Amino acid sequence: MSAKQHAPATLRNREAIAEVLARELPASGTVLEIAAGTGEHAVYFAALFGSLAWLPTDPSAEALASIAEYRADYPGTNLSAPVMLDAADPDSWPVAEAAAIVCINMVHISPWAATLGLFRGAARLLGSGGGPLVLYGPYLEDGVETAASNLAFDESLKARNPEWGLRRAEDLDSLAAAHGFARTARHAMPANNLTLVFRRV
Repeated sequence: MSAKQHAPATLRNREAIAEVLARELPASGTVLEIAAGTGEHAVYFAALFGSLAWLPTDPSAEALASIAEYRADYPGTNLSAPVMLDAADPDSWPVAEAAAIVCINMVHISPWAATLGLFRGAARLLGSGGGPLVLYGPYLEDGVETAASNLAFDESLKARNPEWGLRRAEDLDSLAAAHGFARTARHAMPANNLTLVFRRV
């Protein structure tokens, strides 16, 4: 049986995310994808951004197997073999530097410790080169009415795991500042999602 997994949301959001990445990613270097999931995004983005080396990671062995199978069908040479990475574990990060970090739909489907580790790792890997940390997903924002669908999603996440749930964008801003980053862009996305971009200041 194939190890390939399929996430229906990937087909719905990949083009919109790619439009943002085209504006935010550097021209060359390694893009570290955190929580790459099925691998469908990795294959799609690697094909679009051929001058970038795309390195997908995930803490799940099942996800890594799925990514590896998608990669086996990929005709290009800029998609690296997937590696295990638990964002919350500072000892599990497999690379010493990156030109950019992309993290899609992880922050709300993981304990807050994973987001803490994400920014800690980004501060170490991105250095002073100006590379972006790009986060995609649903977020809560002060002074902005939250869509009913996102509120329901938040409740369902917390029912599955009390440590999960939508995060306040302002909390991410504070965490970013503690690691020497500032939010440089907020892109409104389809289906009440956002792409938030952080860079070193």
